[in-house]
Amino acid sequence: MARHDRAEVLVPRKFKGQPKRLPDNLLFQRGTAVAVRLDKEAAHCGRKGASALKLLPMKSPIRSSSSVIAGSCIAILSAISPVNAQVNVTQHHNHASRDGLYIDSAFTFDAAAKLARDLNFDGTIVGDVWAQPLYVDDGPGGRPTVIAVTESNNVYALDAVDGSIIWQINVGTPVSLSDLACPWDVDPIGITGTPVIDLGSRSLFFDAMTTPDGGETKKHLIFSLNLDTGAINPGWPVDVGETAVYNGTTFTSSIQAQRPALGIVDNILYVPYGSFFDCGVYHGWLVGVSIDNPASVMAWATDAIGGAIWGVGGVASDGSNPFVTTGNTFDTLGNWGGGEAVIRFQPGPIFTGSSSDYWVPLNWLTLDTQDKDVGGCGPLLVDVPGAMPSRLVVALGKDRNAYLLDRDNLGGISTPVASAQVSNSDIVQAAVTYRTKQGTYVAFRASSTTISAFRITATNPPAIVNAWSATQPGRAAPFATSTDGTNDIIVWVVGADVDGDQRLHGFDGDTGNVVYAGGGPDELLSGSRRFNTGIAARGRIYLANDYKVYSFALPGIVPTPTPTPRPRPTPRHRPTPPVRPIPLR
Repeated sequence: MARHDRAEVLVPRKFKGQPKRLPDNLLFQRGTAVAVRLDKEAAHCGRKGASALKLLPMKSPIRSSSSVIAGSCIAILSAISPVNAQVNVTQHHNHASRDGLYIDSAFTFDAAAKLARDLNFDGTIVGDVWAQPLYVDDGPGGRPTVIAVTESNNVYALDAVDGSIIWQINVGTPVSLSDLACPWDVDPIGITGTPVIDLGSRSLFFDAMTTPDGGETKKHLIFSLNLDTGAINPGWPVDVGETAVYNGTTFTSSIQAQRPALGIVDNILYVPYGSFFDCGVYHGWLVGVSIDNPASVMAWATDAIGGAIWGVGGVASDGSNPFVTTGNTFDTLGNWGGGEAVIRFQPGPIFTGSSSDYWVPLNWLTLDTQDKDVGGCGPLLVDVPGAMPSRLVVALGKDRNAYLLDRDNLGGISTPVASAQVSNSDIVQAAVTYRTKQGTYVAFRASSTTISAFRITATNPPAIVNAWSATQPGRAAPFATSTDGTNDIIVWVVGADVDGDQRLHGFDGDTGNVVYAGGGPDELLSGSRRFNTGIAARGRIYLANDYKVYSFALPGIVPTPTPTPRPRPTPRHRPTPPVRPIPLR
């Protein structure tokens, strides 16, 4: 196969599954790029409508050559390596479900035990960091790229091999905490929530809190940057305070915080907002902006005061609908007003009010008064084969409980499918989920000293069973790696914040046994923040901390070569869609 060829496998309809289209840069075990698409006519390989293998020009040079021998479509598909399928980290916890799982065949237990910090990786940035980094294999000029954002409103594209700056932009003066009437744990306040990347438009989206006049005026601005240059895209930023209205309620930037991760569902960017420690007459907000037409803005807000959307995981999605969790509300007089809930929205966002589209615990009013809300963690979408129901939402609350909900019928104010106490302290973080031969797990930060996991049983109904618990001080959110999606599961977490040891740790996903104990003197970190999490890509782990992005590499990992920069085609003009009116409901 020529070095600049891409193999395209045409898959018969009868092999149709989820996802329908695998990534364009899915790779063979040895580096041969493969694109897979459905053949609408063929019932099996070799029938009318498609050849089994077709060579196409590649977007970028493949990194090592190999021959392709394919007797059938299935033989070709079975040769695909899951490790190289994971080449882009475009959102918080890797997928819209917020599972936090990274598949990379290099991350065996033996190799992970020898993980070491790459001392040649620069990674110098300016500002505190509360947001997860992102990774793009085909970044500016085709270079593998790490994206990092800071509270100083700096955005960086870093070379993923050596940590040098490819481009950098400052999008405005951040807001000093002393200029707010409310307390918070971030100062200054700039870009806090994890951004999201749309690879189709090659755009990076995020919210930045800014002040144009030294702190007198506070604004939340939603930006879209050109991924290749860092330039602000036409029509952006969107001033949330000037555009977000719901049912007569207007958005007040000075009392709304943007900690949760952003999400994109069907070309709509969703940005959630909460509060500064329950201060002021705030609401939980979900703002939707068309990524093709930023003048088209829709918004939803809680009817009651409060109800912050503040869990760091932010917006989850099943590919069709965005899901969020909300926190405690105030002065409700016993009438539910949008708080203490898991909510599924229709595109927009539009909340139908149907009981199938939200869940609220029966004791929601008690949770309100005790500030033990279910909004401390974003929703986690989990499928459990064999369970009834099998399509679940997992919610973890400050009340120390885990809840299982039927994703297709959330149930309104009702008893959940299952619940159990899984912690001895408030659960405030972003959990991960994974599946091994032993079952489906959820791993989470159970306390400032403990990382824990429970299993979800494949029963009718499913149940929550405690699996393991390991001592590990710190307050960061976990992430997980696997060699193939079910084997060599490692749960990673940083000993972050004042409670932690400022080291990366890895645990066996089935047992909680230590896989990686934090390394030696060179692996000591600084500036790790609670709630934050890392990512895995190409045999490396990246962590974004205050003033520094760190790269850890497995032994024997060869840096991804940087291809010769190539001109990109001129984007085709897309007609501007009509502006959607903001419903006053």
